[in-house]
Amino acid sequence: MAKAKIIKQPIDRVGGNLKKSAWSAAVESLALLIIGLLFVIWPDTMVKILSYIIGIFFIVKGAYNIILYYMEKGQQDFFNNNLLSGIVAILIGVVALAIGENIANIFRIIIGVIVIYESLVRINVASKLSSIGVDSWRYVLILALIMLALGIFITFNTGAVVALVGWLMILTGIIGLVGDFVFIQHVNTVIDKLSGNNHKK
Repeated sequence: MAKAKIIKQPIDRVGGNLKKSAWSAAVESLALLIIGLLFVIWPDTMVKILSYIIGIFFIVKGAYNIILYYMEKGQQDFFNNNLLSGIVAILIGVVALAIGENIANIFRIIIGVIVIYESLVRINVASKLSSIGVDSWRYVLILALIMLALGIFITFNTGAVVALVGWLMILTGIIGLVGDFVFIQHVNTVIDKLSGNNHKK
């Protein structure tokens, strides 16, 4: 009985973590879809808002770091880089506000990299599903590869306009959600497979 408990507890913990990770990925896909929708409906407005958010964020962060520098001056000065980081952050914020609509290119690259990262995570999930014999790994892999292709396209297509990036974000979000829910439906199967493997050991 003691051994059964020792085996069961880690599996329960793994199952809980798998479910949390799956739902977290689904929320990220949904967020990507919603942001993409906003960029399709209000492309110019959203780009301006984006530049303001980034600019103000870095300016506030920079000001905070500079204040923190003077508050901590004389205490561990060797490790106190807040003045330099504060000035750099403010400069980044001012540049973000100054370039305004041109920030769309930077935004495109950031979104592309995020999509590529999310697709690689799902490719890794498909590989793990395959290794324990869960049949749905093929669907997860196919959807992840489509996401990867979209991510690469968004990142390296310098001519992509904001609305197009928005549509691609919507498409990526939908594909991500489908893949995430396929995985969520099979979480219990994954747990059973892992539990069976542990008992064999």
